[in-house]
Amino acid sequence: MSGQPGHAPTFTSLQPVAEPPQILPELSLLQRRVPRSFRDAGSTPLRKLSVDLIKTYKHINEVYYAKKKRRAQQGPPEDAGTKKERRLCNEGYDDDNHDYIVRSGERWLDRYEIDSLIGKGSFGQVVKAYDHQAQEWVAIKIIKNKKAFLNQAQIELRLLQLMNQHHTEMKYYIVHLKRHFMFRNHLCLAFELLSYNLYDLLRNTNFRGVSLNLTRKFAQQLCAALLFLATPELSIIHCDLKPENILLCNPKRSAVKIVDFGSSCQLGQRIYQYIQSRFYRSPEVLLGLPYDLAIDMWSLGCILVEMHTGEPLFSGTNEADQMNRIVEVLGLPPPHMLEQAPKARKYFEKLPEGGWALKRNKESKKEYKVPGTRRLHEVLGVESGGPGGRRAGEQGHAPSDYLKFKDLVLRMLDYEPRSRITPFYALQHNFFKKTNDEGTNTSNSTSTSPAMEHSHSTSTTSSISSSGGSSGSSNDNRSYRYSNRYYGSAAPPAHRL
Repeated sequence: MSGQPGHAPTFTSLQPVAEPPQILPELSLLQRRVPRSFRDAGSTPLRKLSVDLIKTYKHINEVYYAKKKRRAQQGPPEDAGTKKERRLCNEGYDDDNHDYIVRSGERWLDRYEIDSLIGKGSFGQVVKAYDHQAQEWVAIKIIKNKKAFLNQAQIELRLLQLMNQHHTEMKYYIVHLKRHFMFRNHLCLAFELLSYNLYDLLRNTNFRGVSLNLTRKFAQQLCAALLFLATPELSIIHCDLKPENILLCNPKRSAVKIVDFGSSCQLGQRIYQYIQSRFYRSPEVLLGLPYDLAIDMWSLGCILVEMHTGEPLFSGTNEADQMNRIVEVLGLPPPHMLEQAPKARKYFEKLPEGGWALKRNKESKKEYKVPGTRRLHEVLGVESGGPGGRRAGEQGHAPSDYLKFKDLVLRMLDYEPRSRITPFYALQHNFFKKTNDEGTNTSNSTSTSPAMEHSHSTSTTSSISSSGGSSGSSNDNRSYRYSNRYYGSAAPPAHRL
């Protein structure tokens, strides 16, 4: 190959000059994409999702809830279909769950001025209202506008009216029903307005429990209340005794009252099989055996331990776990109870030699202590200064005080309903012989009513078969525990515990 001097050689077979037109447009395109100025390094996504991750989450949260709040305030546009749907729910007065739509400031029957919603449960709602005719605050329980709830509430109403008719000082440990009325297809029960419930009180102690002296005051009043319920003409089983259903009358005093008879029944009347909140459920109910008024005494024993220690004595996640936790403390139930119990084999198995043993669930990872080895002695800290040693050196918390308390509780937690202590004999127990007024005030809690003379044995002398159905007992899960509260203010004073 040769070429003329002064000229670059030419190649006819290759076309290198064709490439630049393909490359140059792409380069110019890339250059145009490069920003003339870069954003602050602190606002880059990489930094936001690493160094500033928590701050980023917080910002997203704030934006989300701000938008949600704006949407709620604006409300969805109502079309003809929505309006028609609302009219179907009791002409717009009820929500889809058959609950009355509570409106603050609304006036009912030209008498009750609604202040606020203070409680909600499976039965319906409780509102705080001012009674202009009686010139007092009341708590109104509004039953759901549904036949099943109305029927159950009518049983509650009958029992409350029956209790109102009995004139003994012990009835003052039971919430007072003032009156009842129908309003927009809802049965409404007007009660005296009380204060906080005992679960609120425990929460205020950060679940460290109240003093033994205050526990004693509660115990004495509650035993008197059970004695009143055991009056032969009443023979009422509460069926859902727990801290949420025991309310203080005044946030600065230790006087209490039992509320919520929505699951209650009388001895000899139809009784449901599924009753009592799980932590406070008696062995006879767990085993499917006939039960009577003694189930409330079992619940009370559990409550008293919880009030002092701050934690439930038997906190089962289901019925099997509940029974195992009971057995850890009290040992196995008597063989004759297991022989007769329809649900015994749900928790226990019959051994070849004739005895009984706990049934072990291979799928469960829970490990339990040997029956009877989690001693109440240690749970209460009888000789170690109370629960967790927190009461060491405090007046009224000597080992002798704890021994009396432990003995009373163990009598309340007797497996055998017929030998479980009755309210009458509980009130004669040494635990109540001396009450120290240290750091608490209380109304007169003595029980000298004539009713004591004839009702001391009724809670253990009768038993009847349980029947199917639902009592409307409140949710078992501690995280969702509702109190059908009848209170007006926010938190009980900690200095009186």
